[in-house]
Amino acid sequence: MDSPEAEYYEKFGEISGILMYKDFLEYWDDVETFPARPDDLVIATYPKSGTTWVSEIVYMIYTEGDVEKCKKDAIFNRVPYLECRKDEMLNGVRQLKEMNSPRIVKTHLPPELLPVSFWEKNCKMIYLCRNAKDVAVSYYYFFLMVTAYPDPGSFTDFVEKFMEGQVPYGSWYDHVKSWWEKRKNPQLLFIFYEDMKEDIRKEVIKLINFLDRKPSEKLVDKIINHTSFQEMKNNPSTNYTLLPEEVMNHKVSPFMRKGIAGDWKNHFTVSLNERFDVHYEQQMKESTLKFRTVI
Repeated sequence: MDSPEAEYYEKFGEISGILMYKDFLEYWDDVETFPARPDDLVIATYPKSGTTWVSEIVYMIYTEGDVEKCKKDAIFNRVPYLECRKDEMLNGVRQLKEMNSPRIVKTHLPPELLPVSFWEKNCKMIYLCRNAKDVAVSYYYFFLMVTAYPDPGSFTDFVEKFMEGQVPYGSWYDHVKSWWEKRKNPQLLFIFYEDMKEDIRKEVIKLINFLDRKPSEKLVDKIINHTSFQEMKNNPSTNYTLLPEEVMNHKVSPFMRKGIAGDWKNHFTVSLNERFDVHYEQQMKESTLKFRTVI
């Protein structure tokens, strides 16, 4: 019988030293050669950093606050997940190629793995990041509810893997640092989950301005109401309940779980937290990027 460790790794392959789903890697050429269009918008995040939240806000901006348009289809069809692939069932590249412009593209790729055409076409990009401890907690619950994922073991086991970058998309530290290096590019907006939690109005206005739209008070209010955690948790087009239970089991843990900053305090033991902090310091000491772990 395979050890839990061996079982964990057999689901994943590697690309440029980054752990990735084998299903995605099978068709990686399609991702690498993806043809961007100049009016594409890329939403990039490390997993579990608020991707769906910022995607829905952006979609609301694109539709000028039309809630009905937003509810017409699931977020994963309106904002396709570029590198997502499972044979013929899931195919982000195909979804995007069949879409009319302007497209909103979701990805969890680090900048060095993003299809080069997005850089060549000078596309606008939004990078949203979230503090590492809350990401680790959210990722752990995600592992539990996604049926195809291997057993993450105990929370402490999983955090050890997270610290070593032995999770899909690799090291959180490398991911956020390499996107941070791109922040001076005027086509990139770099934002924080914690800032969105603290002052959503300010961040929504920032997003509207970045997308060259006019922020009216009516539009901003509409967006804030429609994209509140409670609204999105109850909305089938954003809460991922439209996926079959054999893909995501919301009975184990809902996709929209808590949506707060600082939940890590309910999960990290004192000793795990101390270990994490020492390691974090080593990983981030060369970077000017700073996070808040509580608001």
